Amino acid sequence: MNKILTIVVALLFISCAQNTEELNQLKADKQYVETNVEMYVSVWESAFSEKNIELITSENFHDDVTVVTSSGNVTGLDDFKAYYANYINGFSDGEFSIINAFGNGDNLVKHWNFKGTHDGDFFGIPATNKTLNLSGTTIVKMKDSKVLQEEDFFDNYSFMKQLGLIE
Repeated sequence: MNKILTIVVALLFISCAQNTEELNQLKADKQYVETNVEMYVSVWESAFSEKNIELITSENFHDDVTVVTSSGNVTGLDDFKAYYANYINGFSDGEFSIINAFGNGDNLVKHWNFKGTHDGDFFGIPATNKTLNLSGTTIVKMKDSKVLQEEDFFDNYSFMKQLGLIE
């Protein structure tokens, strides 16, 4: 009977130790995601509120960061910044807000809203002086706590219609 009791106590101890390790790993994973989300939200909100795309740096974005687009991928930090600078240059009164952001592991999702008046060149489209109010989502891949890839999803028909580019 003593041997059985000893075995049961040993198994309970091992089980509790394993649960503690699993709990610690879950806490570390949660903290990792929260830190990535906080950094990501902070950088994007600052870059757009200050209208300073240069706040996007290799400190938080990989040098070979990629934007996946329907017309071809944009790769490299300088081209990445030039791509998003179109929003600042094309909409001088542009307001970008992050409605929600969350993640799992190295993947983040951002729900956003962008609004402003199209009063400058925007990806080669001359100013229409029309207002835009567009919401969408961005799928983000992180690596080593830096942004590696982004892919935006939004209603392109609504976007084109609001700018008066289609009827």
